[in-house]
Amino acid sequence: MLIIACLCILAIAGIDQLIKAWITANFQLYEERPFLQIGSLDILHLRYIENTGSAFSSFSGQRVLLLTVTGIAMAVCIFLLVRYALRGRPLLFWSLTMIIGGGIGNMIDRIFHSGAVVDYLDLQLFRFAVFNFADCFVTVGTALLFVYILFFMDKKKPAPGDAPQEETPQEDSHDEA
Repeated sequence: MLIIACLCILAIAGIDQLIKAWITANFQLYEERPFLQIGSLDILHLRYIENTGSAFSSFSGQRVLLLTVTGIAMAVCIFLLVRYALRGRPLLFWSLTMIIGGGIGNMIDRIFHSGAVVDYLDLQLFRFAVFNFADCFVTVGTALLFVYILFFMDKKKPAPGDAPQEETPQEDSHDEA
């Protein structure tokens, strides 16, 4: 399963970087082109922007802080993936794999693209932040992680020093007089 996780993480980050390379090679900064239309309904445009912040441009220009926080988050996700998700927890496995893949894709931008992340997906149905392929995986992975925590995570925690107890069948002890 670890090999599958690594391959998926590499695929997510790799596809993200390929799309970003195509955008930067074929678009001028702030250039926008219609991408997905159904009839007269304008759904999605490609618009090349560079985001030096986090979600919705928060913490704009704080490259070191964003790299540090993302690096710590990726390390925690990798630890959780190796420690827990590889042991029969598919929802946790896929959520962490998606978060790590998307996080690495955006970290590569911050490191090699002057601290900015290349964003290009612009929803036209309603005003929303421009985002990218990696952001989609981080968002969906985080949503799945919350679903796992809320509904599937084992809430029972053994007391410190308690060994896991095995269930043993109880014998009926009937005193016969």
